[in-house]
Amino acid sequence: MADHSEPAGQQLLLCSWLITSAGEPPKPDQAVLVKGSVIADIGDQTSMQQRYPDATTVDLRGCAVSPGFVDAHRHCYGVLAHGIPTEHAPADFWAFLNEFWWTQVEDRLDHAMLRAAMDLACYDMIRSGVTTFFDCLEAPNAIPDGLFAQAEVAARWGIRGVLCFEATERVSRDNGELGLRENANFISACRTSESFPLLSGAMCHHTTFTCSDDFIRKAHRMAKELGVLLHFHCAEGTYEPEQALKRYGRRTIEHYDDLGILDETTLASQCVQLSPEEVRIVGERGIRVTTMPLSNCEVGGGIAPVPEMRRAGAVVGLGTDGYVANFFATLRGAFLIHKARLLDPGVMPAREVWQMATADGARALGMESLIGSLSIGKQADLIAIDLDLPTPVTAQNLFEQLILWRDAVDVHSVMVAGRWLKRNYLVLDADPEALLARAREAAARLWSVR
Repeated sequence: MADHSEPAGQQLLLCSWLITSAGEPPKPDQAVLVKGSVIADIGDQTSMQQRYPDATTVDLRGCAVSPGFVDAHRHCYGVLAHGIPTEHAPADFWAFLNEFWWTQVEDRLDHAMLRAAMDLACYDMIRSGVTTFFDCLEAPNAIPDGLFAQAEVAARWGIRGVLCFEATERVSRDNGELGLRENANFISACRTSESFPLLSGAMCHHTTFTCSDDFIRKAHRMAKELGVLLHFHCAEGTYEPEQALKRYGRRTIEHYDDLGILDETTLASQCVQLSPEEVRIVGERGIRVTTMPLSNCEVGGGIAPVPEMRRAGAVVGLGTDGYVANFFATLRGAFLIHKARLLDPGVMPAREVWQMATADGARALGMESLIGSLSIGKQADLIAIDLDLPTPVTAQNLFEQLILWRDAVDVHSVMVAGRWLKRNYLVLDADPEALLARAREAAARLWSVR
């Protein structure tokens, strides 16, 4: 795994193209000076080499250097469920949850399974250029300390992350309370312990159909007291808004708004089945949103109105959900799916998708002052992607070339907080075969529990 000694003193990274942010045109023949864990300077290669002759030169020419990807919503344990035997395919989203995901996956997870899954997930994220992730643990029988089991693994890899436990009353009221305490304890540990320097926590409840109004208000109140984001899944399929209409006479976002919990510290994932009025509320309240286009297809949830939410003013980050975990495939999904839905090839241009995967993901997680773009003073979280492409690269086509023609195997190098986690196409200090063996053993145990 990654070397956790202090980052090298000064490193001068030379690249063929530099993406400082998706909001600016890429620049050719640039250099980035990394000092310790932060970006200290940026400029053209010639002047930077003259200014910093004593810096260690890292030759990344032939690559595009970009802010690292932010996987803004993931369930790392989901890898263990790939291919799990089921007698019948779920008929709809409710059946997917009630007959498959809850009973056959979440309720069976233990700490050893969580560690094995997180180990493989961290390797896969680093391999794919993900430098920051948000993980939502749903394992009601793996608390207390399920988050700590995951965090111990993630900390060893040196990747940046936000971890939370999705507290729910679907098992029992007491289990719900235990979930809230799990989040509070982890948030406190991240702030007071040196064990998790790049990790932080969030408060989290599940949905309106598994949590009472009082429970949701309590989660919101605890988030405010702790000064963290409040996360929840929202309208991932038609089931939740239909149940909200029956139960409250209003749709999901409208009900949350009536409860008074929607503001800029709210992080709502999925947001697939929203009405135009709900889209308006999302924008007006400044809610942070994360979208998982491929996962939404896999569970039959639908296609989220991402362009509409962005036009309404919402910050929308991009996530994999962990079950469909290929981040480059997710980039392509976000780039293509809304063009088909809206019959408009101009919707969701590649630059906007790259922004969702970097700067907007950072904003969604409240980390915009640290990561998401490459500028002086920010953390040196960056990736280098091979540009061995069949057609010339220009400032106008670079984002589209990267999204449509690159994948994890083309990620040359990955840096987090000034430390290299991947170099020359290899994740450092990793044993992929051992990781896979542990994941297979954990999956076999998960599947055998009846």
